[in-house]
Amino acid sequence: MYSKFLNVDPEKQERIINAASKEFAQKGYDNASTNEIVKEAGISKGLLFHYFKNKKGLYLFIFDYLQEMFREKIYENINWNEKDLFIRYREIGLLKFELIKSYPETVNFIKVAYLEDSNEVKSDLEQRQNILIATAYQKLFSDFDHSKFKENIDINKAIQIIFWSMEGFANQQQEKLKALSMDQVNPEETLVEMESYLDMLKEAFYK
Repeated sequence: MYSKFLNVDPEKQERIINAASKEFAQKGYDNASTNEIVKEAGISKGLLFHYFKNKKGLYLFIFDYLQEMFREKIYENINWNEKDLFIRYREIGLLKFELIKSYPETVNFIKVAYLEDSNEVKSDLEQRQNILIATAYQKLFSDFDHSKFKENIDINKAIQIIFWSMEGFANQQQEKLKALSMDQVNPEETLVEMESYLDMLKEAFYK
């Protein structure tokens, strides 16, 4: 679908992605201006819509591209030899913290996208988020050490409780972010709070 854009030289791709993610992050979908995006990227509006059919196509491409970039960076750096579920969760939290520090503009776009309520893209974003959650669930919980769980516990149900609990925590953090800018976010504080929940869940389910 985006083959024309993906065949462009990487430097131009990066300019367009950076300009678009910055504009959407600062103004949200409805108020973002493609005129500002092309001005920042140093290209014509006609060329932008040659690569992307419309503003919605551009927005969803940016969302997919940045989510995939983050997912790859996390998966590349996880120690998949570690089979303890809670250690893996902590490791993912630390990796996300490092990504927040390294890619603040990208994180800002993703933060705004998860809170986006524009009717034009909301359902598309929800579908993508559901797929991302399902994919992450399968990836994370397919190869951990079952022997660490207490006997007579339904492990599949325990996993679901852990996953839902951490998703609930993530949703709670997203609600907090609505009133904050990225420079007001304290990842260390969030990480400490996350670990306290993980400790409670570990005590409930592990031997």
